[in-house]
Amino acid sequence: MMFFEINKIDSETKARLGVLHTPHGDVHTPVFMDVGTLGAVKTLEPRDLAENGAQVVLGNTYHLMLRPGADIIRLHGGLHSFMRWDGPILTDSGGFQVFSLARLRKISPEGCLFNSHIDGHEFFLGPRESMEMQRTLASDIAMVFDECLPYPCDRARAAKSVTQTLEWAKLSKACPHADGQRVFGIVQGGVYDDLRRRCAEELAAVGFDGYAVGGVSVGEPEEFMYKAVDASVPYMPENAPRYVMGLGVMHQMAECVARGIDMFDCVIPTRIARHGTAITRNGNVAIKAARWKDSLEPVEKGCECHCCRNFTRAYVRHLVSCGEITGLRLLTIHNVFALNRFMREMREAIADGCFREWKDDVRARTSGGA
Repeated sequence: MMFFEINKIDSETKARLGVLHTPHGDVHTPVFMDVGTLGAVKTLEPRDLAENGAQVVLGNTYHLMLRPGADIIRLHGGLHSFMRWDGPILTDSGGFQVFSLARLRKISPEGCLFNSHIDGHEFFLGPRESMEMQRTLASDIAMVFDECLPYPCDRARAAKSVTQTLEWAKLSKACPHADGQRVFGIVQGGVYDDLRRRCAEELAAVGFDGYAVGGVSVGEPEEFMYKAVDASVPYMPENAPRYVMGLGVMHQMAECVARGIDMFDCVIPTRIARHGTAITRNGNVAIKAARWKDSLEPVEKGCECHCCRNFTRAYVRHLVSCGEITGLRLLTIHNVFALNRFMREMREAIADGCFREWKDDVRARTSGGA
């Protein structure tokens, strides 16, 4: 069976409907993937994820390597068994965390020597180590080890990073993988179109199961994110899934799907829940705001999630204001449901041939927020 099936391409945009076939089930695309950095989506159990429409969970190679470590994961037979999630899992390579979290680091052609952000302990992580850890995690999709640069970044540094990323991608591809595990390459190149093209073309020549646009959502203006996607997608194989890493804003995902992207991930649903904010069809709502202290409305009118069917804004606001973890859990349940509902509605719009109108409506509805 082929890994990725394209069932429909929108007649007015590059949006497409597809299915990823993995050892732990099919994934309908476009898809938003919920981030479980440490082997859990914060405050939720696997059954919560399944009940709220999650299709794929992400695990973080860097964090799981540091805690609990490969031996504990191996003892459980992989990340699926460890966290009791029987759906598909994608693991990132740890490259982004090395370059953003590590206290001290020294880069070499073999990888990166760094000090843990937790206790300063010295570790080495390169393509071989990353792929070995991801083999232990036994994820359905593994990402190659790459170098993710901050924004802004000068051209010479970006060019050097692309060269290093390509070498590490080749080494990652050559490493042993878990049974049925697919490997995705990552396109880097900053804001430089020709570097993005070079990286995408050379990754395609190596041959991967899927391709990601990396180095976005790192503080750049929105137009530069779209520019990076536009500079990468034309040089990715059409029959492979395409993934923008670290993106979870609704109108931005819709715009990227119009450009031919199939997959997204982001910590937004859990992160903004911790700050008392809910995702709704009409934009984000600050539930923690004083205006909702006596509101008998649900977090979102018409929402069918567990939170909205059972509790009022006043109650959820009270819990969040008091620092009660139940409030954070209820908002997280709602946000995970809301983003997975959004992706389902996006797929329906593509299937019905009205994606462009739907996309424009999404931008109009979500540009503000209450």
